[in-house]
Amino acid sequence: MKTAQAGWVYLVGAGPGAGDLITLRGLRILRSADVVLHDALVTPELLREARPDAEIINAGKRGYCLGSTRQEAIHEALIHLARAGRSVCRLKGGDPYVFGRGGEEAEALAQAGVPFEVIPGITAALGACAAAQIPLTHRAVGPAVVLATGHHDPDGPDCTLDWESLAHIGNIVFYMASRYRAAIARRLIEHGLSPLTAAAIIEKATTAEQRLIVATLADIACDPTLPDETGPSVFIVGECVRHRNGQYLPWEGLVEVTSP
Repeated sequence: MKTAQAGWVYLVGAGPGAGDLITLRGLRILRSADVVLHDALVTPELLREARPDAEIINAGKRGYCLGSTRQEAIHEALIHLARAGRSVCRLKGGDPYVFGRGGEEAEALAQAGVPFEVIPGITAALGACAAAQIPLTHRAVGPAVVLATGHHDPDGPDCTLDWESLAHIGNIVFYMASRYRAAIARRLIEHGLSPLTAAAIIEKATTAEQRLIVATLADIACDPTLPDETGPSVFIVGECVRHRNGQYLPWEGLVEVTSP
């Protein structure tokens, strides 16, 4: 039974939202660590699993928000706490190594000579699709899946995605795409992806507030009546969406919004 060791940092994936989707190993580390340094998206339900005497530190980073904790400050805190002989659970939403900056934190710890372990979690793409009953892979609709960041403006200099290649891949899951989802859809259409390609937005996945928007890529690109997201979401593009709920949905142009 693994428990947290003094002087170690554990990069723990908290999973996609619901508190009971953390792994058993991650839960053991959370329950035994001296310090829990957590992301903003970690549910309070999960934080209540920490030791009663554990120090809880909010190191929240929210996209585009003022007041987010600087990544360098997180590195410094992890190193300082571990060097002080404390066991540290760095609790991160989803999986630490999938758009979670876990790789950057691991590099900082390694350079400082601080021992660490990475404990995987269910990343948002897997958890959200499962919760919405969308098969992320399906033999009938393509042999590949791409996980991509939607954080940058597709028309800006910081976006380095190869739109030509993405438009010819079966299924794509964009993380952090709420601001640019329409621009992303337009880019994919411009590079050859059919406007009738199925698409979905899954918001607050695996929680009681989960909401699913199902549409065509053209709807996402052009329909101003689509509801705005109010929480973390993933944007899925691909014919896998048509196989939702264990059945094939041959709709075209349908916009469907569902909640639990």
